[in-house]
Amino acid sequence: MIESILAPSVFASAIRLATPYVFASVGEMFGQRSGVLNLGVDGIMLMGAFFSYYVALLTGNLLLALLAAVLVGALMGLAMAFISVTLKAEQGISGIGVYLFGLGMSELLFQKLVGTPRSVDGFPRVAIPILSDIQFLSLGEIFFNHNLLVYVAFALIPIAAFILNRTPFGLMIRAVGQHPEAADAMGVSVVRVRYITVIIGGILAGVAGASLSTALLKVFQQNLTSGLGFIAVALVYFGRWRPFGVLAGALLFSFVNALQLQISALGIDVPSEFAVMAPYVITIIALVFASKQTEKPTALTKPFDRGG
Repeated sequence: MIESILAPSVFASAIRLATPYVFASVGEMFGQRSGVLNLGVDGIMLMGAFFSYYVALLTGNLLLALLAAVLVGALMGLAMAFISVTLKAEQGISGIGVYLFGLGMSELLFQKLVGTPRSVDGFPRVAIPILSDIQFLSLGEIFFNHNLLVYVAFALIPIAAFILNRTPFGLMIRAVGQHPEAADAMGVSVVRVRYITVIIGGILAGVAGASLSTALLKVFQQNLTSGLGFIAVALVYFGRWRPFGVLAGALLFSFVNALQLQISALGIDVPSEFAVMAPYVITIIALVFASKQTEKPTALTKPFDRGG
């Protein structure tokens, strides 16, 4: 029984399911490290998911579909930056507004332009030569037989860590998130850095949505994300604002999700309500323990007033 539950396919599924969490969480992490909390991630994901799906449905061109998600994510990130950085609106409330806009607009556009769910030819699996043939512990199947966006998401982790810890721009992000007044005194534009990071977060949230609609599910429906964006925000806290910590949280959540799906597929007598809620409960418990030793960016959610 244990062998059936913990089959290699479960671990492979966990890798695939982690993809949207990784994209969305890494993007949100950049914004939070600069001091901006964006609770609109889920709405941006929905818009990215719809536009990438719709472009794929019309053209069959997956590159254009991904570009559509990037553009709509950038525009919504720009809107969030304008509201929270320039207008200095309360970030939690403005983020919820962005979420509600994305939720309502994606549903409206879907009803008017598509109507009923239709599948698209999404990103196919790409087996990496030689590595995908590794038989030991089924490592080839688990790690090296996925669609392109899975590989991009996992490559994003060391890239993000390098940017944050080894580049001047990363130093500026950290300075702006910790001591914006000191960063400003050193000639760093707090507004520009926050704009850039929030737009990056929007782009990656849009790509996260595209990974759902054109890679994982290959279909779009109303409220496709089901709150996934809010989990992504929580994973930033879980990961202590570090890329590899965010990855660990994403893998934990996706593994429990994959396990729940496997248990249901095997017909094991577990109440369906418990199975659905288990990933969220485990994530909340993990988040509680992780947050006890967490030091968040000191300027998080605090508007910067140069004259203040």
